[in-house]
Amino acid sequence: MKALRDSGYKALQELKRTGCLQRLRLGVNEKEVILEVMEFGDWDVFLLAGRYTLLEQGSLDDLLPLCEKRGASIVVGGPLNSGILAGRDTWNYAPAPAEVVDRVMKRIQAVCDTHGVPFAAAGVPVPTGASGGLRDHPGPRDAAEFNTNVPLFTYPIPGALWSDLKTAGLVRQDAPVPKINPLAEPETKHGSKPE
Repeated sequence: MKALRDSGYKALQELKRTGCLQRLRLGVNEKEVILEVMEFGDWDVFLLAGRYTLLEQGSLDDLLPLCEKRGASIVVGGPLNSGILAGRDTWNYAPAPAEVVDRVMKRIQAVCDTHGVPFAAAGVPVPTGASGGLRDHPGPRDAAEFNTNVPLFTYPIPGALWSDLKTAGLVRQDAPVPKINPLAEPETKHGSKPE
């Protein structure tokens, strides 16, 4: 961090000033790193792995408001928390602890099942509900995972799913919910897809 603060950031600023870079970007796994680099730099885009997801919304307290104020965008890498929200047993690049498995496989899964929504489909759009230029990148390991992830972006999710997750205490009450995906197939008045 000292090297970035004392020289690396200055070199990046110069590259941007001369047109060699269009934006200053930084990719990390912890929001605290972003909060620290924002103390000494004017950054454009951050790639943050998994800190604003269906399981974690702590970034609403500090990081997201600061990025919005500064005009910095965030790309959430790993909105499926390195696999637990896609049905695997990993969370944050390690075996998921029992309380996380219980939260996902029992509690979140139950709410999603009630609405007929796979929990992976519910996990992918969470970052796009927040303001401040937030985007997501599921980070597939291979072409097969990429092909599995693509339909998740257009899966029709009823607004009641988010209300039920909040009521069950599984998503923060103040968490912005994703807007209806304009790419999803339209529904009829009765909730079924048109033929």
